[in-house]
Amino acid sequence: MLPLNLQVDHFAKYPPEARKRAVANLAVLRTLPLAFLPSLLRELIEYDYKFPEEQLELDQQFVALNAISPAQLQHSFQQFGQISLNAKLEEVDWVNSPAVFVQQESAFLWCTHQLDAFRKAAADYVEQLHSSASTQPLPVNRLGIVLLGHGVDDWKEPLFRNLRQHGTYFSKIRSANGRELLVSAVEARAKAHPLPYAHWSIDGEKQDPSPSLLTQVSYANLEPVRTALLKHIDTRIEVPGMGPEELLADMAHLVPADLGLAGTGDSVLDHFQVKVLTEGSGTQLFSTTFVQWATREALRRAQPLTMMARFTPRQRQRPMNELLSARSGASMPDPAGSIVDADMAAYYHWINQQRLPGSERSAFLVWYEGHNQALVISSKFPRGTESQSPLGLDELVALATS
Repeated sequence: MLPLNLQVDHFAKYPPEARKRAVANLAVLRTLPLAFLPSLLRELIEYDYKFPEEQLELDQQFVALNAISPAQLQHSFQQFGQISLNAKLEEVDWVNSPAVFVQQESAFLWCTHQLDAFRKAAADYVEQLHSSASTQPLPVNRLGIVLLGHGVDDWKEPLFRNLRQHGTYFSKIRSANGRELLVSAVEARAKAHPLPYAHWSIDGEKQDPSPSLLTQVSYANLEPVRTALLKHIDTRIEVPGMGPEELLADMAHLVPADLGLAGTGDSVLDHFQVKVLTEGSGTQLFSTTFVQWATREALRRAQPLTMMARFTPRQRQRPMNELLSARSGASMPDPAGSIVDADMAAYYHWINQQRLPGSERSAFLVWYEGHNQALVISSKFPRGTESQSPLGLDELVALATS
C-alpha cells in the first residue's frame, strides 16, 4: 500500500489520541513519501504514551505540515521522494507496525547505498522544523545532578577529567548528609514548579516514593520486570530462525502488561521504562548502563527541568550466555568498574543537557558520593578552575542556580 491509499479505518488499532490526530491529518499524510511517512507514524502511534514535550513537538509538526502549500510540501520532501524502495517494503504493514518498516528500510537503504541520502534528507527536514518552531521561556533554569562512586572508599585516579575544563572543581566540600541535601534540593524544585515529568530521579538502587511531583526510575525497583524480560529473551532465542533482527522486532512489540508492569497508574512512565529495557543495549544487565541510558532518553524525550542520576555498583562482567540467561545466579558487584562507567556517563549527561533549549543558563553538578570532591558547571562559576572552599552541596546547588 502507498500513502495515497490511506483511509480512516487503517488507524483503527491506534490508541485514542494517536488515532484522533491521524484522522485529523489524513489529507497531509496521504501526500508524504513512503520513505518518510512510517518514521512519522512510528512517533504518532506512541502519542498516548509520550511525554508532554514530545506531544507538543508532534502537534507543532502537524501544524507546520498543514500550513504550507502543496507545492511547498512537495519541495520540502523532494529528497525523500528521490529515495527508491522495493515492492517488498511496500507490502509491510507500515501503518500498524511502522517501527518494523523503519528497521527494514534502514537495512535496505544501507544495502542500496542510499543511507547517506536518507540521513541528509532527515537532517534537512529536522533543521527546517526547528527553524519554524517557537520556544517558550523555561520557568526555571535546568539543573543536572550526578552522584557516582557509591561503595568506592578509596579512588586514586582523578575524577571528572572530561568536565573540569568546563567548570569549577571543588576538592574540600562538606560531604555530610550530601545525598539527603541533594534530594531535598530536587524535591524543592519539583514543589516550586509542579509540572508533569519535569523533575526526575534515576537511581541504580531502590527508591522510596517521593511525596513531591518527582518522576522516579530505579534499576533495582524494576528487577521483576527485568527478570520477566530476560525470561522472554531466553525463550525467544530458542525459536528457529530467531536472529538478532527478528529478536529486536519481537521486543519492539512488548508492552508493560507483557512484563508485569501494568496497573501502576502511570502508563506514560511504564512505556518509557519498557523502552529503556528493550531498546537499550545492556540496560537489562548493568545498573550503570541502565541509569546512563534512562537519563539520556529522559533528557531527549521529556526535556526535564531537573535531572538527578545516581550511579551505584553494577554486577561484574560474566560470559554473555550467563548474563542473558534468566536462570543465572547473582554475581558480585564491581565498584571500581562502576565508577569508571559513571565518570564517563556524567560527561555524557552534561553533553545531552547542553543540547536542550536554555543550555546557556543551565547548571550541572557531579559529586563523588560520600567524599569531598565535586564539580560545578554554571555561568556563576569560572571555567577550568579549582576551589578549596568548604561549601556544602546544598550551597553549591543554590549558588549554581541563583
